[in-house]
Amino acid sequence: MKLVFAPIRIASSLLAGITGRRAVDRVWRLFDDGGPPKPEDRTVSWPRLVAALVLEGAILRLMAGVLDHASRSWFAALTGRWPGEQVDSVGKDAER
Repeated sequence: MKLVFAPIRIASSLLAGITGRRAVDRVWRLFDDGGPPKPEDRTVSWPRLVAALVLEGAILRLMAGVLDHASRSWFAALTGRWPGEQVDSVGKDAER
């Protein structure tokens, strides 16, 4: 199943990156007129850079998790099998 799901997971990851970057830019514009600062920018202040990186990390991780779960749910609906390990809500392996 891993091999069959791999292309779907790759596509999901790419989509998460693209949509996440757009979301970061849009949310950052609510606080600042320019785009989020880059670590390479010599003139950026530490608080501004840290805020941008925290925002970027949170949004990208959110998008990756949501799209990964959605793609797994879609795959399970089509095939009847969940790709990957089955775990319960506590994080332990589920009984099969």
